[in-house]
Amino acid sequence: MTRADKLLTVFANAVKAGGGIHGASELAFMLGEPCSPAFIKSLADGVKKGILRRVVKGLYESTLTPPEPESAIYKIIKKLRSSVLNYISLESQLSYTGDISQVVMGRVTVVTKGRSGSFSTPYGVIEFTHTKKPINQIAPNLYFDHDIKMYRASTEQAIADLKHCHRNLHMLEN
Repeated sequence: MTRADKLLTVFANAVKAGGGIHGASELAFMLGEPCSPAFIKSLADGVKKGILRRVVKGLYESTLTPPEPESAIYKIIKKLRSSVLNYISLESQLSYTGDISQVVMGRVTVVTKGRSGSFSTPYGVIEFTHTKKPINQIAPNLYFDHDIKMYRASTEQAIADLKHCHRNLHMLEN
């Protein structure tokens, strides 16, 4: 079995298990290989051949068995900032709850204890906004969304985050 065939098998099994977005080191581990420069080159070759797609730097998905498009961006968010608290907030959350009439398209706004940054993916733009607030102040105002397997801000927390970040408040309905 070629490395490409093994890689496709790993991705197919991962999608069945609810995954589908993986970093180079995860893929190397699943294949039982070291994450060497040669392995990274083989991933780049897979992208050139069209069997893999690079969703952001260092993260890949199979073109034959991609994750569900509705949840893929949330999987990418979790991979990009896996070691810190992240939650959907700001305009994305307020649009989700109906507190702003605009529907946020092609962008997810995330508050994080990690670094701020913006990432363009095939599923939309992910905008991370850093917060210095302590977790014990934020946690009571979050709830877990089982559909996306991430935390979301309560409406009050999303509005507080909007004010704290000096974002546009004119779109709020109330």
